[in-house]
This record gives sequence, structure tokens and C-alpha cells, in this order.
Amino acid sequence: MSEESSGSIVLGMIWMFVISLLLFWLPGIGSLIAGIVGGKQAGGVFAGLLAAMLPGIIVAIILFFTGTMLTTLPVIGALLAGGGLLLYVLYIPPLLIGALIGGLLA
Repeated sequence: MSEESSGSIVLGMIWMFVISLLLFWLPGIGSLIAGIVGGKQAGGVFAGLLAAMLPGIIVAIILFFTGTMLTTLPVIGALLAGGGLLLYVLYIPPLLIGALIGGLLA
């Protein structure tokens, strides 16, 4: 009898996003709480870490393509994507720690 995982990476990402927006005024603790809830919702350690990292990668790709489309210069699109990814890298450590804790609790 195998136990199925009741988690979802997409739901984990949504929970992390919503809680991060609601607790933006708590710089480190807010994203840690969002990571714990999102990691628990994702259903495991790997799924929680993936749910924490995937939005930043998706936003960087979207910034690259929209920046390139709007300016018709791939270099400007790459600079926009790099800047967005750098901001996300500065924000993500407490979120990853929380996702690890939440994944272990799941």
C-alpha cells in the first residue's frame, strides 16, 4: 500500500507568492513563513525547493523576452532579465530555508 503525495508544486508556488505579498513588511521572517507554508503545501523537500526557485526563473525568462520585444535589442533584454534574477537571488535564501523546513514537515 503506497501513500500518494498530496502536494502540488503549483499550489506551493501560489501559497508562497500570496503569503510573501501579505508579509512583505517582515523582510526575513515573512519569506521564511511563506517558504514553510509553500513547502508543506508542495508535499516534499524537492517539490518545495522547486516551488521556491521556479518563479524566479520564469520571471527572468519573461523579462528577457519582453525586454527584447519592447526594445528590439537582445542585450537590453538580457540586462533586464539579469537584474530581475539578481533581485530574486537576494530575496530567496529565507524562502529556500522555509521551503526546506516545510518540505520536511510534509
